Amino acid sequence: MPEAQAGGAAADVAQVAGLAAVASASAGGQAAGVAPAGVAVGLAAAARLSGVGVSAGTASGPVVRMTVPAPLPPPHQVTDSAAELSSACQAITVLASDLNTRAARLSGEARDILEALAMIAEDPLLAEDIGRRTAAGTDAAHALTEAFDAQADLLREGGGYLAERAADLEDLRDRAAAIALGRPIPGIPDPGHPFVLAAADLAPADTANLNPDQVLAILTERGGPTSHTAILARGLGIPAIVAVTGVTAVADGTLVAVDGTTGTVTVGVEHAGDTVPRPRTRADLAALGPCHTADGHPVSLYLNIGALKDARPGAQGVGLLRTEFLFLGRKDAPSKTEQHDAYLELFNAFPEPGTRVVIRTLDAGADKPLPFLGLPAEENPALGVRGLRTARLRPEVLDDQLAAIASAAAQASCEVWTMAPMVATPGEAADFAARARAHGLEHVGAMIEIPAAALRAARLLAHLDFLSIGTNDLGQYTMAADRQDGRLPDLLDPWQPALLELIALAAEAGRAAGKPVGVCGEAAADPRLAPVLVGLGVTSLSMAAAAVPAVHAALSARTLARCRELAALARDAGDPAEARELVSRS
Repeated sequence: MPEAQAGGAAADVAQVAGLAAVASASAGGQAAGVAPAGVAVGLAAAARLSGVGVSAGTASGPVVRMTVPAPLPPPHQVTDSAAELSSACQAITVLASDLNTRAARLSGEARDILEALAMIAEDPLLAEDIGRRTAAGTDAAHALTEAFDAQADLLREGGGYLAERAADLEDLRDRAAAIALGRPIPGIPDPGHPFVLAAADLAPADTANLNPDQVLAILTERGGPTSHTAILARGLGIPAIVAVTGVTAVADGTLVAVDGTTGTVTVGVEHAGDTVPRPRTRADLAALGPCHTADGHPVSLYLNIGALKDARPGAQGVGLLRTEFLFLGRKDAPSKTEQHDAYLELFNAFPEPGTRVVIRTLDAGADKPLPFLGLPAEENPALGVRGLRTARLRPEVLDDQLAAIASAAAQASCEVWTMAPMVATPGEAADFAARARAHGLEHVGAMIEIPAAALRAARLLAHLDFLSIGTNDLGQYTMAADRQDGRLPDLLDPWQPALLELIALAAEAGRAAGKPVGVCGEAAADPRLAPVLVGLGVTSLSMAAAAVPAVHAALSARTLARCRELAALARDAGDPAEARELVSRS
């Protein structure tokens, strides 16, 4: 069904899609924890589970499963509907306050997501539905549950990414009902010692507040390589595996060994190491120095950031500066002055003259709908008006943003490069380049997220100065698999040979034109895949700060010729599993 028919809360919930990397801690190495003694093992000792490794690294420690919300008590006879409504409204107020309090401790897209969740909880249409139910004699807890479930059902009927967002409403439902019943709010467990978190899936409200000093690794039964769980885990440097069938059957306290590189979980290991895991600290990027292969071929390693907090001293620059943080959850567009001030603050976080900061214009639509744009409802927004295409309907939004970027860039010491998302044709590239340069922006590029753009990369570069490959979207459009659909992790795997072929085409076009082609998608954070990407011809990789040390080490240990050999092996593989195996064995 069209998105607009999903109601206020159901429409706004799509803002929660795709939690961006929160680079608030650095990559962790081998982690160990000591489990409580005498706890039963839920699966056979030394059993092995497998899934999709989405955040590299190893860890071992005791499993602690995510608490499953207790079932509601039977409905009770309501004698005072006004009191029940008051109780339900109070639960919503407490829920929204809790989300906003947690959001205030964060920054970037993680903060935006929690604030969007709070807005959903306070949606007037949802409140009206709750009021109707309590007036009809339903108690507060069941009225809340039924109202949230009704909105979630509408999302499921919408299919695709909307259906995936139904889980976010279910999480809000469980939290609100718990508050109304006087129960603890569901959330990440706190056993008092470091642990491996096992869950069916993780909601944004939980993933945004993970403590990397306590959570040694993350194991989920659902999710895919581009899910918010995967992105956040990479940003925090926490080893993580998704799509692990049966992981929630492992008893609490069972010692497991997790390998986020291979996607394997060994259940019932004898010990989890001899030391308590040391706290993860921020990477000293300055100490790493510029990255180059073992034979001296330079590869720029940049940061993906969405807020000032994501910046890191010593970083080579920024390969993806997201601007959605200024637009999400608003009823009107931010002014040029407001945008100018926000961009300049971020640019000034990189004061070294000549440091490259690549800023992406507004990537709205599909999983990031913005009410103020007034875009029409679509049966399949992922294939409709999103990214640069929104300028077809609201060109003034793009022009105001370009003007604000240009004015801020004129006052900054760094070198600002500007790119557009969702460019499909050479004509779109030419139009964007002309708009950007008319505002005084010198370095203009585009995201390669659509197969057509990769196939025609040489034609795009006739108008542009650089390209940046967004592997998350390019993967979903190449494989016709919704990136939010955790049931298709193999199709969304960045090791898909077809995806690698398209990356190679874009990189070759850049080499022929003498123009840089980088990767800013989540694939860039994989230290096993980084040499393959460089071997395909990519000139830069952009990622969360936590991933930089491991990627730096992986590239420094290999020559460019070796990277090219690994790239050839991966391209010739039959599927992602074979690609990984061939590269790992070589």
